[in-house]
Amino acid sequence: MGVLLTVLEQGLIFGILALGVYLTYKVLDFADLSVEGTFPLGAAITAFLLTQDITPLLAVLISFLGGMLAGAVTGILHVKLKITNLLSGILVMSGLYSINLRIMGKANIPLFNEERIFSGAIPILLTIVIIVVCVKIIVDLFLKTKFGFMIKATGDNPQLVTTLGVNLGWVKIVCLMVSNGLVALAGSLSAQYQGFADVGMGTGTIVIGLAAVIFGEAIFKKARWILPTTMAIIGAILYQGCTAIALQLGFPATDLKLLSALIVTLALALNNHKIKAFPTLLSKTSKPSNIKGGIARAKHSTIK
Repeated sequence: MGVLLTVLEQGLIFGILALGVYLTYKVLDFADLSVEGTFPLGAAITAFLLTQDITPLLAVLISFLGGMLAGAVTGILHVKLKITNLLSGILVMSGLYSINLRIMGKANIPLFNEERIFSGAIPILLTIVIIVVCVKIIVDLFLKTKFGFMIKATGDNPQLVTTLGVNLGWVKIVCLMVSNGLVALAGSLSAQYQGFADVGMGTGTIVIGLAAVIFGEAIFKKARWILPTTMAIIGAILYQGCTAIALQLGFPATDLKLLSALIVTLALALNNHKIKAFPTLLSKTSKPSNIKGGIARAKHSTIK
């Protein structure tokens, strides 16, 4: 029971990370590697603020803003300086390592004696569920706005956005800001959950995010009644479940990165070969996608 509870708690926290990766990888079609620096950035900012007696909730919000700033830098490098998306992310990720060390002052900060967002009387799982649900609803509402449809159109058909007279670069920068803000938010919650912040805790987070997004989509691809954001969160929980099972089976912790790579490979194989779980249930409830209709509405609104 304890293992299952831990899987749910950690999976939901990484679900917020998956939402950030979903925005760039699936919606914007932007390979953003800066998340491996943004995740520990959120943890570093939170750890520093908590040691300065700042309230945990305020620390979380400031971490989100810090992640947005990092995302803006990635976007500016790509849009204004014409650096490729992959290299822009790598540059920001490398720079954030030093910035995180400067913020923390050392490689690791314990938080066991500090007031954290999970220190209250509310159960930890319930607190995480409330936060994740609120974040998911906000992301869903954001994607349903005119600007959200423009982000979808940018990833699907950039020429359409250009013909509508919309600044394509600005759309990319804002999406990267929101995405990295979510990643930093996940890092903030992870540090408070684990009781410490470490400068290297972002290693492999891009794989976790991709695994969650791809795994969730591969399993529920035909379930049109399940929102992609929900798929990403479920994928994060499933990923944590696979990790927990591997540890219970006696796999050493040093093999977890290899396991992550295998999970992503499996998810990609499932997705590419259109193998779906629960085919009968999913096929009966499938509905046509409304993305094109959303783009059309965004186009009509912009022309007005």
